[in-house]
Amino acid sequence: MKFLVCGGYGFIGSAFIRNRINENPNDEIINIDNLSIGSNQENVSMINKKNYNFIKADIKNLDFVEKISRDVDIIINFAAETHVDRSISNPKPFIDTNVIGTYSLLESARKNEKIFFHVSTDEVYGDLELNQKPFTEKDNLKPSNPYSATKASADLLVQSYMRTYNTKCIITRCTNNFGPFQFPEKLLPKTIIRAKKNLKIPLYGDGNQIRSWIFVLDHINAIDLLIKKGELGEIYNITSWNEISNKEIVEKILKKIEKPSNLIEYVNDRPGHDKRYSIDSNKIKDEVGWEPKYDFTKALDETVNWYLENQKWWEPLITEKALHPQPWTIK
Repeated sequence: MKFLVCGGYGFIGSAFIRNRINENPNDEIINIDNLSIGSNQENVSMINKKNYNFIKADIKNLDFVEKISRDVDIIINFAAETHVDRSISNPKPFIDTNVIGTYSLLESARKNEKIFFHVSTDEVYGDLELNQKPFTEKDNLKPSNPYSATKASADLLVQSYMRTYNTKCIITRCTNNFGPFQFPEKLLPKTIIRAKKNLKIPLYGDGNQIRSWIFVLDHINAIDLLIKKGELGEIYNITSWNEISNKEIVEKILKKIEKPSNLIEYVNDRPGHDKRYSIDSNKIKDEVGWEPKYDFTKALDETVNWYLENQKWWEPLITEKALHPQPWTIK
């Protein structure tokens, strides 16, 4: 198969490329990435370049995307602005990439009659109270911040193209990913790196916001299985059912690397902060047979060890902006 991978230098996109080329050496991959925040060419520097080609490009460039997608089988969209804090400070890049960029890819898929695989997020559903059941694919979208609102907008665009133009699409909505090669602004790598440097670990509010976590390779395995067996026109939730508070996961990391819990520093809560994310992924289990393989504790240990052993990877990415304890400012 031949893929146009959009955002292949990001955390999840690069994991897909590494895994796909390793497991399917005859596949061909074209990676387009605009090298914005979160992109890192080192994420795929170790792969065999025989069937891989990178082109610096922006998914908003409709003419370019339409032309380059003519000779592929599947367009898969990992490209997105994803950090909630930055979306609060400046929503425009999120609207540009997540909405206009998705429109460009959908138009290319429609005109060239290609399969479009859209990677979304559980955050489009909004949050839940502790006693509420996890969201299913049939639940309404109720995003809470500019990031999740732009992802929800993109999801709705994809659904409209499926109905109006019969464009062949699949939407996935996954919980919080973690693992090696994740950009340092995210909670887990930020915690590991700041702790290693004996810096305070910022937690919003009381730190009791609950998130569900999945090891990135479990997410990639789900996508690979959906490429083979997924039903076109469907939406699939993806989760490992690991619900844990931000405070608890930070405490686990500090304990793992033998740092004191007094490194935790509680800061002003984020505006509109979601309380709990939780989704139900029985649909993907029942329809295509996917289940998570990686044990959460072991995967977390592996992730912590990777960051401790790969300072040469993350050190060039460290900026005050990437590690700032409270990177949003409402202007």
